[in-house]
Amino acid sequence: MKYNFDEVISRYNTDSVKWDHAEKLFGDKDILPMWIADMDFVSPKPVVEALKERAEHGVFGYTSRSNDYFQAFIDWVQRRHKWDIQKRWIRCTPGIMPALSIAIQSFTNEGDKVIIQTPVYTPFMEVIEKNNRDIVLNPLKYENERYGMDYENLEEVARDEDVKMIILCNPHNPAGRVWSKEELTRLGEICLKNNVLVISDEAHFDIVYKGHTHTPFASISEEFSDHSITCTAPSKTFNLAGVQMANIIIPNKELRDSFTKIIDIMYLGLSNTFGVTAAENAYKYGEEWLDQFLDYLEGNLTFLTTFIETNLKEIKVIPPEGTYLAWLDCRALGLDAKELEDFFRKNAKVAFDEGYTFGLGGEGFTRVNMACPRHVLEDGLRRVERAVKENLAKNAEEVR
Repeated sequence: MKYNFDEVISRYNTDSVKWDHAEKLFGDKDILPMWIADMDFVSPKPVVEALKERAEHGVFGYTSRSNDYFQAFIDWVQRRHKWDIQKRWIRCTPGIMPALSIAIQSFTNEGDKVIIQTPVYTPFMEVIEKNNRDIVLNPLKYENERYGMDYENLEEVARDEDVKMIILCNPHNPAGRVWSKEELTRLGEICLKNNVLVISDEAHFDIVYKGHTHTPFASISEEFSDHSITCTAPSKTFNLAGVQMANIIIPNKELRDSFTKIIDIMYLGLSNTFGVTAAENAYKYGEEWLDQFLDYLEGNLTFLTTFIETNLKEIKVIPPEGTYLAWLDCRALGLDAKELEDFFRKNAKVAFDEGYTFGLGGEGFTRVNMACPRHVLEDGLRRVERAVKENLAKNAEEVR
């Protein structure tokens, strides 16, 4: 069937964090939320229909995951990513962030160190600190409007015997990099040599632009597979963040048993009834929707890039290779971190994710969610254009 991604769906009165809480979070009822990474699109029709059918049954008791559930996910990973995984490798958690917390508790002790590659998804920092572990930075290199890994620094910090783990973001949020097999191999070799466990957050693994291919870290070699945990979820792929379902792939039995032990201690073994239904049907029947979404997203990226190059020459788009998030270099506006945040929220009346919140290297940048109807994207960009022009005119007047 043909999906209409131009349709504007009101999300008010759904307890949406993005929309219903925008005024409370940003202090302005007229602000346009383009921040948190969920889409403003209706999920695949087969998912919606399956949820309706399950709701009409009327009995919502304890729910397990069937063989059909696991097979749907296994088939998806093989079909989309050419990686053959086994049912016994999979553990389920209520989201990827809980899985990261479980991994930290399973494989590190208080006071141990965990590497992250900033600027990176803010909750990585939070989950490490809240578990009383220490953050070690391996900042990405930003050269020629493209991000890359700093392997020399990684070699140095990984030698610290207190470093037990690295949280890899692939595709990278917010930089938009889809790490190549060669890049991942070099990282993996460093981590193997220093006995650093790789926790690979691959939440956006299905959101990749034409000309790029996602490589699951663990699929590269048996050694990497045996020394890593891969975190996936249907949330970004099918706009199902609210169903709180994640599939965690752990080929190594020893690691898997340790991870499972914490799940059991926390009584997280059962799943949300509707989460199981939504995820299974998404992986079985959501491919047509995803392919159309990716085409629409390519159009949104082209629109955003062209608009900014034409109307906002003070801002640069860092070309993303994956995710539905645009990472913008706003340093030419000449504003510090707080001024830039106030500029977008108070002057332009748009809520982006400001770069400084992503850690070292994020200052002067901002993250924009492009997973919305093009009309909404244009509205946000025009607000920024007006604010920039007004600011330039004001500065010119002050100079005179």
